[in-house]
Amino acid sequence: IALQKVPQVSPDVIILDVEMPVMDGLETLKALGKEYPDLPVIMFSTLTERGAEVTLDALSLGASDYVTKPSNVGSVVLARQRIREELIPRIYALTGQVGTTAQPSPPKRVERPVIAPATPSPRPRPIPTIRPHLPARVTVVVIGVSTGGPNALAEVIPALPRDFPVPVLIVQHMPPLFTRLLADRLTSAGGLPVEEATSGTRIVPGRALLAPGDWHMELEVRDGAHLVRLHQGPQENSCRPAVDVLFRSAARVFGPGTLGVVLTGMGKDGLRGAEDICGAGGRVVVQDQATSVVWGMPGYVAEAGLAHRILPLDRVAGELRNAVGGGLRSNPFTTTVATG
Repeated sequence: IALQKVPQVSPDVIILDVEMPVMDGLETLKALGKEYPDLPVIMFSTLTERGAEVTLDALSLGASDYVTKPSNVGSVVLARQRIREELIPRIYALTGQVGTTAQPSPPKRVERPVIAPATPSPRPRPIPTIRPHLPARVTVVVIGVSTGGPNALAEVIPALPRDFPVPVLIVQHMPPLFTRLLADRLTSAGGLPVEEATSGTRIVPGRALLAPGDWHMELEVRDGAHLVRLHQGPQENSCRPAVDVLFRSAARVFGPGTLGVVLTGMGKDGLRGAEDICGAGGRVVVQDQATSVVWGMPGYVAEAGLAHRILPLDRVAGELRNAVGGGLRSNPFTTTVATG
């Protein structure tokens, strides 16, 4: 019935439950992808291992984003509030609207239904300026990503060789369970292996570490070793894990050897961290608008003049390989790390 209504109502976005009778969420998503490949779809799934698996399948099939159903919130009122807080910003982001989670406006119908902006439209976004390249040798790569991230990472990480000569650390905005399954999927795709990080994990070349859901990931030096430290400090940018937390600590530990990468995502997480990386003498690469599901996180960094390169997604892995240069044959990690 829903598929039949799509050409009648011309929706801006579809919210699709994973568990449905007759046709489940994945079957419906496949049908939508064939007929309406550019129609944004948000999956609505349970916060369980099965729900996480199906959601990652849905993202690989073209879903734009997902929201998990509230659990253990105590009341229907709190559950509804949680859904509003999670769903409404994603609807605005995927439809290019400006809005607020406080008092969502009802849709207006003109030629097709649109979500009425709850605040005035923003001024035109400034044209990004490109920072000059820096000569410092890269000794660590830190990646921040959100909406559209699993597919973006699935293109970038497998394209890095298993002997990639510097450590790679990733923050993807995701809840628990999802991050472990995402790490397993990225590893199974070949290329650079990915693990969900644990506190005390050693940071070494040839391995990517993914921050676990609901835990901030920082880097530290202890007894001469470079380690991960996880904690559940306050959310930053309404996120835990937060990109800013990782970027800030990488700039502190690795200084000018830090290469930050900001991929597709909603919001501003990563902007402050990119400032820290540039302030420490490192460099920042961001994904371009044309290939981003949402040009929020990379867009804010680019518009702040903090990006040294703005690249389509299919060129990001090549940029990372080039950035480490001759390091593919000689590992600089143990000799050029800044630990200030």
